[in-house]
Amino acid sequence: MKNLNSLPDLVIGDLRINPPIIQGGMGVRVSGSRLVSAVSNEGALGVVASAGTGEEWPDRSLNYAARSYVSLRDMLQRTKSLTPNPIAVNIMCAVTNYEDLVKASDEEEVAAIISGAGLPLKLPALVKHRSIKLIPIVSSGRAADLICRSWLKKHNRLPDALVVEGNLAGGHLGFSMNDVVTAHIPLESIVQDVLSVAARYTKANGISIPVIAAGGVFNGSDIARFLNLGASGVQMGTRFVCTDECDASLQYKEAYLNCRKEDILVIPSPLGLPLRVIRNNFVDRILSGEKVKFNCLYRCLAPCDPDKSPYCIAQALINAYRGDMHEGFATCGANAYRIDHVVSVRELIRELVDECRLHLEPIKLDIRVHNTPSL
Repeated sequence: MKNLNSLPDLVIGDLRINPPIIQGGMGVRVSGSRLVSAVSNEGALGVVASAGTGEEWPDRSLNYAARSYVSLRDMLQRTKSLTPNPIAVNIMCAVTNYEDLVKASDEEEVAAIISGAGLPLKLPALVKHRSIKLIPIVSSGRAADLICRSWLKKHNRLPDALVVEGNLAGGHLGFSMNDVVTAHIPLESIVQDVLSVAARYTKANGISIPVIAAGGVFNGSDIARFLNLGASGVQMGTRFVCTDECDASLQYKEAYLNCRKEDILVIPSPLGLPLRVIRNNFVDRILSGEKVKFNCLYRCLAPCDPDKSPYCIAQALINAYRGDMHEGFATCGANAYRIDHVVSVRELIRELVDECRLHLEPIKLDIRVHNTPSL
């Protein structure tokens, strides 16, 4: 029997996640086997970030794409050996080896592939195992509608769920610089737009499309707010960085613990997208106009022009993961400055669930009372 005090399941087809929390996929290698397995062991959904996985692979005779493919499969196998529960993979549409990374995830039969940084219009054609849930990341109702229409027409299927990412998220953002820096687009508004799109396709096709809120979700109160708005769950990345199990270096975590609100900046990425980072000396060098010398070893991101890029973002993120913050930076969500200590994944999830329950139950009860039909 279901515990009456537990949170509602996040139901994605035959996949049931409780608590209804997806851990955001954070690269490079920030969300690896240790973090992902710890999250999934608590019942939430752990997500491996596929970006840059190959840079710790010992066989340097392989090229970038081959290292990434082999290393991702190895990481997924190690993660599955540490948890009996479902795990997912985050794959950026912008990477040049997108199809290889999808193939690796398909072969390892992960529970879900979450894909953003572009529109994953060809994703269904690349996945053989129908059991794998395909979950696009969108930043507008318009993008959600475009994906649903395209997938129906070309692949005769709909997304299994939609992650709606607002402009308070970490890393690369699917907005213009103005929408991030100047305009404030409430995540609630975008979630409502996508809920309307999902409801329309659900009604027309009889297939439920759960909506998952992401970007700035920080505590249990936030989770409750989006559940009560109609979302089926949330995705959170920033809160999981300062956990014992997070795979990033201690120096990476210390960047979070020591930052102030004014240290969190949005800078232009070599991809032409806004990028939210924690300010340090390396960021200051970029902002001053310095071109950091590098040889393009990866050709990893399709929109990146190495001849014009002021720095190599792949190398900067690898350096930060390894702890060399003088030659890299930490990406983060807008609320990273609110974190002041490191906890275990278990402690964090229990805190989130307990706080969410406090805010969720009275509101749910109130909704049930007011929506009781007249006889």
